[in-house]
Amino acid sequence: MIPVGPPVTRPPYRRTWALVVLMAVAIVLFSVLVALQSAGYGTAVPLAIPVGAALCGAHLLALTRPRAAIVVFSGAAILLPLLASAERDLSWPWPWSVPAMIAFVVFVLVVTAFHGWRTGLAAWGIPSAGSLLIGSLFAGAVPRSMTGVDLLVTVSLAAGALLVGVLIAGRLRIGEELDREREHTASEQARRLLVEERTRIARELHDIVAHSTSLIQVQASTAEYRIPDLPAEAAGEFGEIAETARGSLVEMRRLLGVLRTEDHAPELTPQRRLEDISELVDGARRAGAEVGLSMPVGSPVLPPGVQVTAFRITQEALSNAVRHAPGAPVDVVLDAPQDTLMIRVHNRAPEDSAVGETPGSGHGLRGMRERAALLGGSLEAGPDRDGGWTVTAALPITDHREEST
Repeated sequence: MIPVGPPVTRPPYRRTWALVVLMAVAIVLFSVLVALQSAGYGTAVPLAIPVGAALCGAHLLALTRPRAAIVVFSGAAILLPLLASAERDLSWPWPWSVPAMIAFVVFVLVVTAFHGWRTGLAAWGIPSAGSLLIGSLFAGAVPRSMTGVDLLVTVSLAAGALLVGVLIAGRLRIGEELDREREHTASEQARRLLVEERTRIARELHDIVAHSTSLIQVQASTAEYRIPDLPAEAAGEFGEIAETARGSLVEMRRLLGVLRTEDHAPELTPQRRLEDISELVDGARRAGAEVGLSMPVGSPVLPPGVQVTAFRITQEALSNAVRHAPGAPVDVVLDAPQDTLMIRVHNRAPEDSAVGETPGSGHGLRGMRERAALLGGSLEAGPDRDGGWTVTAALPITDHREEST
C-alpha cells in the first residue's frame, strides 16, 4: 500500500466566525431579556437570570448536543411566562416576549441548519406546543386576542426560520461534499505523483545500479577462469566480492518490489547498451519501416547510464516516428563530439498527412526529457519546415566518466 500525505483540511475560519456571532447574539438577547422580564413582567431577577440564560444560550449548546438543547430551551420557554407577576402591565406581549421570540427564531435556525430538518422540526414543534398549552391554560389572565396574536406571530416566525434553516443545511451539506471531493482529488493527485516518482526511481535503479552490480558479480565469479595462474588469496577475494554483489542484487530486487506498483511490472531483460541500437533499427526495418542509421566508429567507452539513456531515447523516438508517420523515411544519427553524445532522430513528412497523428501528445516526450535531465543533458523535439519531426538529445559524458573512475 502506497502511503500518501495527510488529507487537505479546510481551516475552520467559518465555524469560528459563526460561533463568535452566535455568542454575541446570546449575550445581547440575555441582557435585554433579563432587564425586560424584571421591569416589564415583574419577574424576580434571581429567577430571570438562569431561565434567561437557558433560553438565550440554548442555541450554543445545540451546536454539539441538539437534543439536550431542545429540552433546555423548551423547559425555559414554558417556565418563563409562568414567572411573570400577576400585577404586570397586561399590554406586554405574552407568553412570548420580544427577546424570547427572537431567541426562539435563532434557536430553530441554528438547530435546523446544523442538524437537519428533522431535528429542526422538533426544535420548532415542542416549544410551540408548550407555549400553546400555557396560553390555553392561562387564557383568563391575559386578553385572548393578545395571546392569540403573540402565539401566531411567534410560531410563524419560527416556522420561517425552520424553512430558512433547511436551505442553509442543504448549502452546508453541498459545501462539505465539495470539500471532501477536493480533498479526495488532492489525495489522488499526490498519490499519482508519488507513484510516478517511485516508478522513475525504480526504473533508474534497475537500469543502472542493478545492471552494474550484476556485471560486478559476473566478473568476480568468472575471474578465476579468465585469469591464468590466479593466486588462491586473490581467488578468495574475488569470491567474496561476488558473494557481496549477489547479496546486493537480492536486496535490490526487494527494494524494486517495494517501489514498483502492481501496474508497473519490473523489467527483467538484460540491460541495453549503445551497440543494441543497430538491433533496434533492424527490427524496425523488418516491420517495413525505412530507417537509416549512422553511428560513430571507434567511439569512446560510455558509462552505463549514458548508454541506457541513449538506447531508451532512440527507442522511444523511433517508435513515435514509425507510429505517427507511417511510411516516412527515418534517419537515426548518433555522434560523440567533445565529450557529448548527440542523438538525432528525424522522420520526413508522411505521404498521406491525414494518416499520421500529431507527435508529442502522450507521455513519451516527457519520459525522454526526464532521462536526459537526470544526466544533466537536454532534449528538444519539434516539427520541421518540410512537415517532418526531429528529436535531438545531448547527453554529457565527461562528468560521468570522471565519477566512474
